[in-house]
Amino acid sequence: VQLQASGGGLVQAGGSLRLSCVVSASIHSLNHVGWHRQGPGNQRELVARITFGARRDSTNYADSVKGRFAISRDMAKNTVYLQMNSLKPEDTAVYYCNAQQRLFSGEYDYWGQGTQVTVSS
Repeated sequence: VQLQASGGGLVQAGGSLRLSCVVSASIHSLNHVGWHRQGPGNQRELVARITFGARRDSTNYADSVKGRFAISRDMAKNTVYLQMNSLKPEDTAVYYCNAQQRLFSGEYDYWGQGTQVTVSS
């Protein structure tokens, strides 16, 4: 499974960006897709995750982004988005998307390359 992340850039505080993660496998084969970030000198942290359900998806967010970020998916495009609003300088980080695929042999995690998000004050 390959993941292609894009959409990062430089934005002023209070602005918005939308990140995209294109997954090479069908979303139907995945347990979840998440966005993680790693800021300068920080450990990588989970920002948002969408877990795919038979009837409905579930989402969860880091406390620091609740109410500002929204994760969603487009099944037809095998793409997961992270809409980021009201951005703050502390949101500056490299953002990575991650997917977990389930197969008969087990569950496997995959990572995309990062996309840089820089928020200026």
